[in-house]
Amino acid sequence: MSSAAVLIVPACETGLGGGHLKRCLFLLRALEEKGKETYIWIAERHKDTVFLRFREFFEGSDFAKGFHARLLSRKKELTGIDWDFIVLDRFRTPADEFAFWYDLGPLVGIDEGGPCRARFDFLIDLLPALDGPEANASVPGLLPMPRTRRPPDASLSAPPRVLISFGAEDAAGLGFLAARAAARNLAGKSAAAELTLIAPGWDYAGKKQRELAGIKVIGTLPNLKEQLAEYDLFVTHFGIGAFEAVYARVPVLLVSPTDYHEKLSLNAGFLSLGVGAKAAERLGSLALGNEFLKTLSARGAKLARRFGLEGEQKEDLGSFLGRIAPRSPRHCPLCGEKAPARPVLARFGEETYRRCVHCGVIHLSRLKPPAIEYGKDYFFEFYKKQYGKTYLEDFPNLVEMGIMRMEKIEEILTTNQHKPTRTKRGWRSGGSCRSSGSWLNKKKPRPDSAPKPRLLDIGCAYGPFLAAAAECGFSPSGVDPVQDAVRYVKEELGFPAWQGFFPTGAKAEDGPFDAVTLWYVIEHFDEPGKVLAEIHRLLRDGGVLAFSTPSFAGISGRKDLRAFLKNSPADHWTVWSPRSCKRVLKRYGFSLRKIAVTGHHPERFPLVGRFVGDGKKGLLYRLLLFASRLFRLGDTFEAYAVKVTNQA
Repeated sequence: MSSAAVLIVPACETGLGGGHLKRCLFLLRALEEKGKETYIWIAERHKDTVFLRFREFFEGSDFAKGFHARLLSRKKELTGIDWDFIVLDRFRTPADEFAFWYDLGPLVGIDEGGPCRARFDFLIDLLPALDGPEANASVPGLLPMPRTRRPPDASLSAPPRVLISFGAEDAAGLGFLAARAAARNLAGKSAAAELTLIAPGWDYAGKKQRELAGIKVIGTLPNLKEQLAEYDLFVTHFGIGAFEAVYARVPVLLVSPTDYHEKLSLNAGFLSLGVGAKAAERLGSLALGNEFLKTLSARGAKLARRFGLEGEQKEDLGSFLGRIAPRSPRHCPLCGEKAPARPVLARFGEETYRRCVHCGVIHLSRLKPPAIEYGKDYFFEFYKKQYGKTYLEDFPNLVEMGIMRMEKIEEILTTNQHKPTRTKRGWRSGGSCRSSGSWLNKKKPRPDSAPKPRLLDIGCAYGPFLAAAAECGFSPSGVDPVQDAVRYVKEELGFPAWQGFFPTGAKAEDGPFDAVTLWYVIEHFDEPGKVLAEIHRLLRDGGVLAFSTPSFAGISGRKDLRAFLKNSPADHWTVWSPRSCKRVLKRYGFSLRKIAVTGHHPERFPLVGRFVGDGKKGLLYRLLLFASRLFRLGDTFEAYAVKVTNQA
């Protein structure tokens, strides 16, 4: 058995056509070519029917090579495999079936329209959906498009060459009706008229010869999409073939087998003759001449622009899925409880957000790791774009902010120890450790023979909080993944620092520490529960954990949670709220002592915020700022907790 693999689950039941299975067979081959160990699921009860209906794919074809080694049909065959992800191309996945697949691994739904659409980890619409929750991506351009296309200025035949196909089943018999109507339309107009009907599974032997006059009937056209460019008109229903024809620059005319297909057709922008047999018969009264086909061509060009099908295809579904590495945990990364398959909060491109029903924290699932590198540029170019100055240019302000945070830490330590806190010159019983700026002019810490409280700053960057901690009489050290930042802390500031990703990639000195801090860092960990457990180990009893992080309970999140999450950085794996803090911290052995709501933005208030303007001294600004502080509506917050050994 494999240690990591991909599973494809197609819709192959009778009545669902053949498009889903054919697409999955192509996907199976494409993922194998990309080096992904891939399996396909066809339930035992459907195997015989599938092999009979699609025997051309399994007999003497490329698909036959090694196919049976990749075919799974019994549930016991699914165990023992660590599924990277599971692709469901099931049309409408039933709830009980969805629950089964959900427990096995991250689910990628393709053109899913069922009752569980809102619950998928990731949704990809290759065909534009009519309604329901928005997909992560709606990209017809990922369909396996034909390699052969008509030239943009290709001339049309007179009369046209017409191809008619309504899929692998065509239960309504629309193909025959449309072909018969078109044959009557084209009869006698030219001896060169050519009309081709692809009708797999239909028995035309019993039809009267006159009804088939002028119609070339074939059971299947191998590699149909590569033949499309030879025709001047393609008559079909809404589906993959219609978009393949748009890409191939072939005029497309639709006839819908159901009202649902008709709505999809009109929503996408195709020209449809309507629903059912009467609509197919209308093909007999159309003027299938150059003017009509030019009109269809213009509509097709508009569709190509709308759905990104104008240029040459650079990526299809196989190559797209071949380079993803989905991360969608089945347990909350903070509280550790199992994450039930509930509707997601929001989807954006490669991102899906869920909210834990147990602890209330929002956590992120991603199709691929975020394209963010923690290097020097992160604190210079990226920081300057966000704040208007580089990290080092902002260093004095960051130190001042750090000293205010240190005062809260000292207050908690003082209360917890029932004794005065420690300063650089000895213990003090009150006052402030606010800096006079003297530290910023020194590169090396001043000697002090007395022992100092120890502090570890995780994600210390270039060390402003370490400088603040030293001003307040602590012995600070730091951990950061950025090599240049660690070098600066060690060589310019003179503090101990280690490079790496806490807790596994950094060889920081061991505890116990009196305080461990993370300032806008904890949201960057994809497994913050492990981080909190390690911090608990490093802290002495009564030691302080302090951190800051964005809050979805602030004015921005309350105003528009979807917009708030869309603007959340790609490497923020969790989004907290002050309310969720206490439960999470208690789980890891901490007692929450203080929440300081920060990041107040009166200008973000709905309706009235836009009247604040640039000034921060106006009456409206002060009123909204007061309301924001009173009702704790800041977009960020700071949490201060202590390590406890026994909790009730």
